[in-house]
Amino acid sequence: MERQPDPAAHWDDAYARGEDSRSWFQQQPALSLQILAEAGVSAGDSLIDVGGGASPLAGALLSRGFTDVTVLDVSATGMRYARGHLGGRASRVRWLVADVLTWQPERRYQAWHDRAVFHFLTTTQARQKYIATLQAATTAGAAAVFGCFAPDGPQYCSGLPVSRYDPDDLHRELGPRWMLVAQAREEHMTPDAVIQPFTWAAFRRQVT
Repeated sequence: MERQPDPAAHWDDAYARGEDSRSWFQQQPALSLQILAEAGVSAGDSLIDVGGGASPLAGALLSRGFTDVTVLDVSATGMRYARGHLGGRASRVRWLVADVLTWQPERRYQAWHDRAVFHFLTTTQARQKYIATLQAATTAGAAAVFGCFAPDGPQYCSGLPVSRYDPDDLHRELGPRWMLVAQAREEHMTPDAVIQPFTWAAFRRQVT
């Protein structure tokens, strides 16, 4: 059986080559903020950004009045970029270095955000572990926002195979406990000027 790469080592190596050269790099998290708002997430909600790495989302949320923001990523190197950009504001964010598939949440959040993690889970077992973590880390009525490669998006990213989704595909993966409440399509342009189609979808966890 083919040996799987160590997630932390793989992503630390990817980020070590520079954050702004990576295909997922973005100056502003426009679609993240749009879909979070459409899902009804507000500044008073607790939010975890899964796979946040060097993402500018934490800073954008702080600027919009959020006071309970957590960033989780398997790559400590990626997080160093994000903390560096925030400067003194970094202390207002909780930073967790962990693999979402093995992480044991110590609390629950009202909003879950994932840009470009879920589409790397190409086995049923990995997706089931992820969804179990999602359930353990969110409150009843919580919002969950996903940005994943669209059906016409790339088949590989950063040397790894990916799965591709439309909003209904994501809904089927999450199951009936989650209700689709918002969706969008993004034509993300990489630093190399390559267009990568993304599917965005927001869900609400059913109260009962």
